[in-house]
Amino acid sequence: MPARPFTLGDMDPHLLRTFVTVTRLGSFSAAARRLGYTQSAVSQHIAALESDLGLPLLTRRPVAPTRAGARLLEHAVPLLLRLDAARAELGRMAAAPAGTVTVAAAPLAVGPRLLAALPDTARVTLRVQPRDAIPAALATGAADLGLVDGLAAPSDPLHLPDTAPFTTTPVAEAPLAVHLPAGHPLAHRPGLRLGDLTAARWLDAPAAGLPLDQLRAAHGTYGFRPALRYDGTDVRTLTALAAAGRGLTLLPVTVPADAEAVAVPLVEPRLVHRVELLHSAAATENPERPGPAAALASRLTTAP
Repeated sequence: MPARPFTLGDMDPHLLRTFVTVTRLGSFSAAARRLGYTQSAVSQHIAALESDLGLPLLTRRPVAPTRAGARLLEHAVPLLLRLDAARAELGRMAAAPAGTVTVAAAPLAVGPRLLAALPDTARVTLRVQPRDAIPAALATGAADLGLVDGLAAPSDPLHLPDTAPFTTTPVAEAPLAVHLPAGHPLAHRPGLRLGDLTAARWLDAPAAGLPLDQLRAAHGTYGFRPALRYDGTDVRTLTALAAAGRGLTLLPVTVPADAEAVAVPLVEPRLVHRVELLHSAAATENPERPGPAAALASRLTTAP
C-alpha cells in the first residue's frame, strides 16, 4: 500500500508553535525562555519538524527561515490562530459571563466612532494595545472584538497579515495631519506634502502612532529617519513629544494637537487613517438575538 502523503494537519501544533516562535525571535534560547522549554527541547522540536518534512526549515547561524521554512511559516501562523480561536470560542461558551464584551483596540482606533458605539447595558472592557497584538488577543479569547488601524488610500482596505480566522469590516476613515511644534518653520503652512518631509526628524512610535514603515511604503522611499523612539501606547504622550520638538508625527485629524503644537493637514498623497473591525463569525452570529459583542459590532459598522 502506498504511503499516505504528509499534510500540515499531521504536525503537532506544539512543534509548529515552537517553529513560529523561534522564527519570530530569531533565537533558539529566546524561544525557549518565551515558551518555558529548555533549549534542548526547542532544538528537538525543530529537528522533528525537519525530519517529518524531509527539508531544512531554519539556518542556524544566523537563525532564519529557509525557503521551505518561510513557506511553512505562511501556513503555520494562520493555522495556530485558528486553533487558538477555536479553543477560546469553546472556552467562552462554557464560562463567559452574560452581558460582557471585551474590545482590544489599537491606540489610534479609540476614536469618536468607538466612544459613540459603546453600550450602556453591557459591561465593556476596553484593552488598548499595539495593533500587531490584536489578532492574537482575539485568537486566545482575551478579546471578543478587535479594532485595528493603519494608512490607506480612501476606501481601500488595510493589508493585514495573519488574520485568516477572522473577518474584517470597515469602521471609519479620517484625514491626516502632521503634528509639529508651534514654532516650526512649516507650522503655518495650509497643508504639507509627505514628499517634503522625508528628510525631517520623526518620532518612531509603532504602537501609539503610525509606524514609520507605513510612511516609507506610502512614499516609496527609505527616508523618515527616527529622532526618538517611543514604545508606549499613550497618544497624548506622543503629541507632547511632537510639541517639544522631539520629532514629527502623522496622526488622524481626530487627535487634537498639544497646546504647544499645531496639526497641519496632509494634502499629498491622498491618504487616510482607516479603522477596521476584526471579529470571528461566532462573536457576531445570530442577528435576531445578538449578544453584546454582536450588538457593539453592529453599532460600530453601521453608525453614521
